[in-house]
Amino acid sequence: MTTCTCQGTSFTVCDSPARRQWIMATAGAGGALTLTAIVPFVSSLMPSERALAAGAPVEVDIGKLAPGNMMVVEWRGKPVWILNRTPEMLAALKKAEPMLADPASEVTTQQPAYAANETRSRVPEMLVAVGICTHLGCSPSAAFTPGDPALGADWPGGFLCPCHGSTFDFAGRVFKNKPAPTNLEIPPHQYLTDSRLIIGSDEFDKT
Repeated sequence: MTTCTCQGTSFTVCDSPARRQWIMATAGAGGALTLTAIVPFVSSLMPSERALAAGAPVEVDIGKLAPGNMMVVEWRGKPVWILNRTPEMLAALKKAEPMLADPASEVTTQQPAYAANETRSRVPEMLVAVGICTHLGCSPSAAFTPGDPALGADWPGGFLCPCHGSTFDFAGRVFKNKPAPTNLEIPPHQYLTDSRLIIGSDEFDKT
C-alpha cells in the first residue's frame, strides 16, 4: 500500500517524465485566464512510479486538510482532487443545479453508486474527483470565488477548464452548453478513519 501525507502549504511532486507532463498540463492551464480566487493547496507525497503504473490504491492522510483547502494526489497517472468543502461551497451546489447538464449524476459511468448523490461524495464535505476535463483531457483550474468577473455574476464557484471553457461546480458536475460531455469522474474510494482515505479501492472491490 502506498501512502500520501499532508506536508504543508506547498505542492511537491517527485520528478519523472510522466509527472513532468502532468505538471506541465496543470501549470499551463493557470496562464490562460486570471481568476480572482486564491486557492490554498496542501502538499502531497507522491507514491512510487511503479505503484502508479500498476494502478495501486493510494492511501492519503487528510487529517490536516482544512475547510476550503484542496490537495492533489496522483493515482494511475491522473491528478485526483481532494477538496474539503466549506458550508458555503455545499450551499452553492443547490444554487448551481438549474445550470447543470447532469445535476443528478445520471451518467452512471462517471461515479460509483455511493457517489450518485447531490454532493457526489461519501462524506458531504469531501469531494474526491479526477481532475481531468471530460472534453479533451485538460486539467481544470480552481475558480472558487462566486461571481468571479471572468465567469459572470451568476457564477456559484467551482472549476474552469481554460482549454475550451468547460466549467464544473464544487461536485465536479458540468454546466450546460459546455464542450465537456459529462461530469468529472469520481474514483472508487473509501475512508479507513476520519483522517485516512484510500483512492482506487473500496469495499466493493473484489480484486
